[in-house]
Amino acid sequence: MQLNDTLLLIIEILYILTVVSIVVVVISENRSPIKAIAWILAVMFLPVIGIIWYLFFGQDTTKKRVISKRMYSKLKRRPLDEMRDTADVNGLEKHDNLIKLLKNLDYTPLLGGNDVQVFTHARDKFDQLFIDIEQAKHHIHVEYYVLLDDTIGTQLQQTLIKKAKEGVEVRVIYDSFGSRKAKKRFFEEFRKAGIEAESFLKLALPSLTSRLNYRMHRKIVVIDGRIGYVGGINVADRYLKGFSWGIWRDTHVRVEGKGVQGLQSVFLIDWYFVSQTLITSRDYFPMLDNYGDSPMQVVNSGPLSKHNELAHGILQAIYDAKETIFIQTPYFLPPDGMIDALQSAAIRGVDVRIMLSKRSDVHLVQMASRSFIKQMLRSGVKIYFYTKGFLHSKMMTFDTLLTLIGSANFDSRSFDQNFEVEAFIYDKEVTRQANEIFIEDQRDSELVLFKEWAKRPVGVRFKESLMRLFAPLL
Repeated sequence: MQLNDTLLLIIEILYILTVVSIVVVVISENRSPIKAIAWILAVMFLPVIGIIWYLFFGQDTTKKRVISKRMYSKLKRRPLDEMRDTADVNGLEKHDNLIKLLKNLDYTPLLGGNDVQVFTHARDKFDQLFIDIEQAKHHIHVEYYVLLDDTIGTQLQQTLIKKAKEGVEVRVIYDSFGSRKAKKRFFEEFRKAGIEAESFLKLALPSLTSRLNYRMHRKIVVIDGRIGYVGGINVADRYLKGFSWGIWRDTHVRVEGKGVQGLQSVFLIDWYFVSQTLITSRDYFPMLDNYGDSPMQVVNSGPLSKHNELAHGILQAIYDAKETIFIQTPYFLPPDGMIDALQSAAIRGVDVRIMLSKRSDVHLVQMASRSFIKQMLRSGVKIYFYTKGFLHSKMMTFDTLLTLIGSANFDSRSFDQNFEVEAFIYDKEVTRQANEIFIEDQRDSELVLFKEWAKRPVGVRFKESLMRLFAPLL
């Protein structure tokens, strides 16, 4: 009996020491106070679970150089050294501050001569993607957070294998966490066919706990350096079939023109990360004609850069907005600065609308998201719940000229921790289409009314507020 009591005492002491050690580390890392407090609350008030959560998701490994910041900067500049602004800034004066900001933060030139096609259905996106892949002559670069070995994944795999056998260079990057449900054999089949396939931050002990928190969330395809795809649609059947309770509603764009060079740069940086192979040949950045009238900046965002490029860019776009701000996002867990900016916009008379999914695929995240709604409604922001299925679209429009489409959700994880990519498209026609898409989705949505929202059960509101404490960690 005494032995058992002694053992329990030792375990308790070790547990307390572990908690204290984590708290000391979190404080000493000089994180944002909000995140630091959230982690301290987690490890102190969620016994065992909080420690496990921290070990897997809480360690700040950017300072441990999972990927060297110096090398990141070097690789980012080198492919872009020969690239200059190719778009006429006339007519874009309203967004002059935003354009300059992104150029200075992320070496991001304004690239013109683009034709932009917007997809709201995964089937349409994949049908066109397969046509473009079939016509590839030199190279195909594919990068997805989720790449599964189901029907659509196998179709993509076989199409790429066919092109590899024709002599086209094919490179594939997949996130090892997002694609964890795919069998290893699936990726080996790529390699056996001569395709270079690499996982991003491979999950394997002992590096598992230091890498799980930083995921490659991008969805990029580049074909011959001329055609590119970016948006929210991954490679999995659920993006086409949806759920038993509704459709999967998403947004993706096909770009043809100089803007693809920005996507190419992002892919080749990631390729160096996963393969230690530096590719900067001009063959991958060909001279391109003008295919359309849409100028754009491709913003590469991740935890290793000195500045939070994506968050800064979105904030500037909110500040610049005069008439409308339309936001579609599956997860709404914004940092305080973003909340204040949106509320200020609504108060000064901007029509701010945020569309969320009424039903989410991650219940805890949805609970935390809903804790922000009351204060947004009080400021005059309109909130819509999409009811036709799951809204996974990551699309924003500002007035009549600027549209953002990419991989980033409107949450702290996308702004701070994930490797994301976003296209800032400065074009009236694209923005008109995007605004029409938003309005069309409103027809399948419920407008949230302040009086009704405030009357919800106290227990429900408390649970949402409790989850909000951990919002920076979700």
